[in-house]
Amino acid sequence: MRLQAVDVKLGYGDRVIVDGLDLGVEAGTVTTIIGPNGCGKSTLLRALGRLLKPSGGEVLLDGKKISTIATKEVARILTVLPQSPSAPEGLTVADLVARGRHPHQTWYRQWSSDDEKAVGVALNMTGLSDLAERPLDELSGGQRQRAWISMALAQGTDLLLLDEPTTFLDLAHQVEVLELVRDLHAQAGRTIVMVLHDLNLAARYADRLVAMRDGSVVAAGTPHEVLTEDLIREVFDLDSKVITDPVAGTPLVVPIGSHR
Repeated sequence: MRLQAVDVKLGYGDRVIVDGLDLGVEAGTVTTIIGPNGCGKSTLLRALGRLLKPSGGEVLLDGKKISTIATKEVARILTVLPQSPSAPEGLTVADLVARGRHPHQTWYRQWSSDDEKAVGVALNMTGLSDLAERPLDELSGGQRQRAWISMALAQGTDLLLLDEPTTFLDLAHQVEVLELVRDLHAQAGRTIVMVLHDLNLAARYADRLVAMRDGSVVAAGTPHEVLTEDLIREVFDLDSKVITDPVAGTPLVVPIGSHR
């Protein structure tokens, strides 16, 4: 297991969001967390990335308590890309991607040829080399999201945590970003944890799904194991038909709704 949540309790102030949750993320897999709004998906991802300290239980990174690992060491192992990240106005793509190298720099080791190479490789992997000098705010939504993923790649970690990476993107750009994520996994065996809302895209691009409701894990397993009509009714209060995606062969959820 690359990441584990062991009996974790999470919340903000006096409000408890997650209580007594256990979860394991297997090395070399794409794991996607699904569930209704407010169920604790993003809260859990923040805790896995050490952005939120549990009030109970532990998060383990490669078998060690993440709370005991130095911040820079964590940043060399995992990268967290939050929802709707923002950057200063006028920042270029290359400048943004270069920020991913900060965990590798110290007072005695500043910018180096290794950093330059890492930025170039990250831009090339995300198809942004030709846009390196363009301001981030001039790019399309899909290009901007690829730029943020490029920054995460430049950080040089093999564990990526992505919180709703397709938010506010149209369908074509959602597929573009998820194809990129899947390629990054296939090319380098990266371990990736995502939060997604779209169940059908989650089924198509994930090896494992984790379904949450009310701060608890209801089910975890392959898309075929998790996306059943009974589970969708239990987790989302939604009647549906689950058929086979004619393109990917994965489960395809067809909502029934009240106006069928």
